[in-house]
Amino acid sequence: MLLMKSCRGFIVGLVMVFAGFVHASDPQTVNVNTADAETIALVLEGVGESKAAAIVAYREKHGEFVSATDLTMVKGIGDSTVGKNTERILLK
Repeated sequence: MLLMKSCRGFIVGLVMVFAGFVHASDPQTVNVNTADAETIALVLEGVGESKAAAIVAYREKHGEFVSATDLTMVKGIGDSTVGKNTERILLK
C-alpha cells in the first residue's frame, strides 16, 4: 500500500514536471499595438532593441497595426521576421 502511494506521488510529480516543460516551450506572445520596445524585443525572434524601437515609433506615427504583415512597413522588419513570429504577434 505504501509503495502504491509512493508510486502514485512519483507519477503525479512527473506529470507536473512534464506539463511545465510543455508550457515553457509555448512561445510567448506580444501585442505589438500596446507593448513597449523592451517587451517586443524580448518576445519576437530576430527583433532587437533598435528594431523594436522602430516598431513603436512607426506605431506612434501611423497608428495601430491591423495585420501582422503591416510590420513589414517598419524598416528592418521583413517577411521572414514576421513569418518566424506569426504565433507570437498579437494585434488586439
